[in-house]
Amino acid sequence: MLIWLIRHGETEYNKEKRYQGQTDIPLSSEGRAAIKRAHFNPELVYTSTLSRTVETADIIFPESPKVRVDGIKEMNFGIFEGRNYIEMETDPDYRKWIDSEGKMQIPGGESKEEFSRRANKSMDVLIKESLDAGRNSLVVVTHGGVIMAWMEAHIQSKKTYWEWLPDNVGGYLIEYNTGDGKEEITLVETLDFKL
Repeated sequence: MLIWLIRHGETEYNKEKRYQGQTDIPLSSEGRAAIKRAHFNPELVYTSTLSRTVETADIIFPESPKVRVDGIKEMNFGIFEGRNYIEMETDPDYRKWIDSEGKMQIPGGESKEEFSRRANKSMDVLIKESLDAGRNSLVVVTHGGVIMAWMEAHIQSKKTYWEWLPDNVGGYLIEYNTGDGKEEITLVETLDFKL
């Protein structure tokens, strides 16, 4: 099975380097205009429940039905949402979080471990459902954090969690096989749906 992991298009918060997390920010007009349509129409496209992923999927795959999945929402950045690093450079909670390499619990939000567990569990369900249905592809339009968590957990690489962040409307094409009771997961290529 081929797995397409695609990050949503650009929002105003992306442009302003703001943590958007689970705040429902739509694509910016520039973000919408920069997305190209795919050359194929999957049977289904999974998105998070946040509008930026749905809008992106509607542009890339206009003819494919969309299924919204709450578990593949972005990390909950709690009190950091809507703010950027410049505004928070003297915030003691933000400094502690940065010093922990983004691993500690964010006040009002998730820890990296909680988030990764949620995102990967949700992705595991989508993979199983697709395999059980006999589909040869799984297309997911989601968030940078979800992609980073899944890639860190499944791709053998020296890359760290943070290094797996794709650009807006970028992502990864993965080949996923199960044979002899073992998973075989291979990175095929880097994706780019930007005009």
